[in-house]
Amino acid sequence: MPLAAQAVFSKNRSSANNKKIVKPKRLMKGDTVAVIAPSSAVEVSAFEKALQNLADLGLKIKIGKSARARKGFLAGTDKERLDDLHQAFADTEIKAVWCVRGGYGATRFLPDLDFKLIEKNPKIFIGYSDITALHLAIHQNTGLVTFHGPVAASNFSDYTKNHMAGVLINPSAPYKIALSPDNIAKNSNLFKTETITRGKCRGKLIGGNLSLLAAMAGTAFALRDTKGKILFIEDIGEQPYRIDRMLTQLKQTVDLRQLAGIALGVFEDCNPKDITSQSLIEVLKDRLGDLGIPVIYGLSFGHIRDQFTLPFGIEAELDTETATMTFMENSVI
Repeated sequence: MPLAAQAVFSKNRSSANNKKIVKPKRLMKGDTVAVIAPSSAVEVSAFEKALQNLADLGLKIKIGKSARARKGFLAGTDKERLDDLHQAFADTEIKAVWCVRGGYGATRFLPDLDFKLIEKNPKIFIGYSDITALHLAIHQNTGLVTFHGPVAASNFSDYTKNHMAGVLINPSAPYKIALSPDNIAKNSNLFKTETITRGKCRGKLIGGNLSLLAAMAGTAFALRDTKGKILFIEDIGEQPYRIDRMLTQLKQTVDLRQLAGIALGVFEDCNPKDITSQSLIEVLKDRLGDLGIPVIYGLSFGHIRDQFTLPFGIEAELDTETATMTFMENSVI
């Protein structure tokens, strides 16, 4: 490993030790939020939809300087995207930082994140998919509670909006979240819950998109310190053998047996194309069924219309019998 890379790895490993949990201020109608694109470029129609979604919530909007930019498959250069993120945290008028979409690209600038700036200016940071990279890096290095929730261009269904509001705007702990009725009604087997290992557990939440959790393994920003935590995982468009490979990588880089439990969302579009393949559920049972902790598949989060928001770092309870997640504390102040 080059000396420069060693320095980055060492700096971020050491700075993440024993970080105190920091909760941002709750979101209120009339607040100003920043819209940034830290990953993939955003189509014009999707961007306009994102702005309308946030306006419908009664929020004022500041658009990142480079949020509409495009550099190939990225929303501008690494520096442009990182500058937008830093500016959003530095701007005292902005109360929340909302990622317009995921895609790919956030991992590229992780070594240059200004964690001290973020620590000094704690605020709501929300998104999912590729934004997992930023959640892990920010939460593990600053202690800030960040939010795995809808990107600004998501479909803001009533279920999604209600549970987002229950976490960010009108928090009241304990806050129990059940499955989306619309998700339950879907014919796809991928929306059906499956208990892999029965049980009830409590622990602080950590996790995100499986592809990103695997891609970050072995880096200075990898998932770590999992003891007693509830790991939540989701993904989309991956064949079962790829899910197997990524879970195997996680098992070999993180001691998953130390977790309190695992909550799996809906892995949309992950049915096998090869009839000789194992099914998604068979892979999940094979890779996660021997951990001796509660594990359930099919909770209402992921790349789906109806999704609830998961705060990194707060105490939660997972119950496989009722297929519910309960937040035991508020995630905002």
